[in-house]
Amino acid sequence: MSKGRLEAFSDGVIAIIITIMVLEMKVPHGGVDLAALRPLAGVFSSYVLSFVFIGIYWNNHHHLFQAVDRVNGSILWANLHLLFWLSQVPFATGWMGENHFAPLPEALYGFVLLMAAIAYYILVRAILAHHGRDSRVATALGSDFKGKISVVFYLFALPLAFMSRWAAGGIYVLVAIMWLIPDRRIERRLAKS
Repeated sequence: MSKGRLEAFSDGVIAIIITIMVLEMKVPHGGVDLAALRPLAGVFSSYVLSFVFIGIYWNNHHHLFQAVDRVNGSILWANLHLLFWLSQVPFATGWMGENHFAPLPEALYGFVLLMAAIAYYILVRAILAHHGRDSRVATALGSDFKGKISVVFYLFALPLAFMSRWAAGGIYVLVAIMWLIPDRRIERRLAKS
């Protein structure tokens, strides 16, 4: 099967996820100065973090599917699994932001990020199983160190959400920064093709 519909559907879902997140930010009523914005600081900071994460997933998904030649049913289901967890980001973002990074909302946010990372890993494995070890997507991905270490960081952050007010959030920011550093593996491999 061709990959076009999967890419288009995924792009649409991700665009809707970002739209839902921004619509959750409500305009303050009862003030026109900077003090009126202060209560929204948690909501805005959680939105920024989530926007970055969704952007990272969209970027990596786009690059990944540039190296994919075809899809099958397993890849379609694995992609839907990823989209399911990404679609939970607006809820977790809103709850965490509204409650100023309280322990349980922050842990739930980390759990959603963990599950999205695992879902992305499953998607990559489904693609590799369909394309083979010697395919251009397999050689482009290599060992995927950042993907594996992200899961470890999320697992570490979950209990930290209950122990330290900002430690888990700091780990989430660290993972985002790690992924913002450009990963040119797929681009280099496709340039050689």
